[in-house]
Amino acid sequence: MNLQGKTILVTGASRGIGRAIALELAHQGAQRLILVARTYPRLVEVATEIEAFGVEAVLLALDLAQPREVNIAIAQAWRDYGPIHLLVNCAGVAYQAPFLQSQLPQVQEEIAINLMGMYTITRLIARRMAVQRQGTIVNVSSLMGKIAAPTMATYSATKFGILGFSQALRSELSVHNIRVIALLPSLTDTDMVRNFQWFRWVIPTTPQIVAQALVRGLQRGTPEILVGWQSYLAVWGNRLMPGMMERVSRLMAPLSEKQHILEQFKKAVANSR
Repeated sequence: MNLQGKTILVTGASRGIGRAIALELAHQGAQRLILVARTYPRLVEVATEIEAFGVEAVLLALDLAQPREVNIAIAQAWRDYGPIHLLVNCAGVAYQAPFLQSQLPQVQEEIAINLMGMYTITRLIARRMAVQRQGTIVNVSSLMGKIAAPTMATYSATKFGILGFSQALRSELSVHNIRVIALLPSLTDTDMVRNFQWFRWVIPTTPQIVAQALVRGLQRGTPEILVGWQSYLAVWGNRLMPGMMERVSRLMAPLSEKQHILEQFKKAVANSR
């Protein structure tokens, strides 16, 4: 896909992977970026960086869990700035907790934003793309959409759902000349996960590397874009030896607080010898 002169909408654009993607698309020559997130002041900061590339930035402070607001805003944006050539669905939230200790409001928020919010905005834009008979949709899933992670049950479920949604749309929308791509980052060092207990032996990537991988995938026309060698290794391992990968996932899972304290105590004792 040639990004020169395109109008692109990015959700979750105020921070993390969404912000990095917006900046990389501006660097690649997009004409206009419509930035969607819940926090307006953060959007202003990103817009300032984007406009330094000579790219127009349009700010939409939206909660994707509110379908009526989204419907009105997208209709107005398409009328004023459309057609939108590329939609990047990056908005998402994640909470880490053992399933038996999970909190229902957090579970509901993950499903509302990660799945229903993505569904709502994609439906509105895809219908308009179908009339234009052109467009590209990128849905940001995760490596956890291929291999579920302990302590991230709901997040994993939503990311599996995004892959299924993307696969279905890829078949349905191809007749309207609309491409659907899934982006699968591995653990990425963003504000969202900084307070998490990270999985052992996993080397985090950066939002900038994810954004660059997306651009390369768009140029190649890849239906699913994996990021980093660890992702390829994990996906192929899961295909060839799913039982072993499940055991590895358990070993990599974050330690419980009790286990963590015990491990720190053992280290202290060892160091005192």
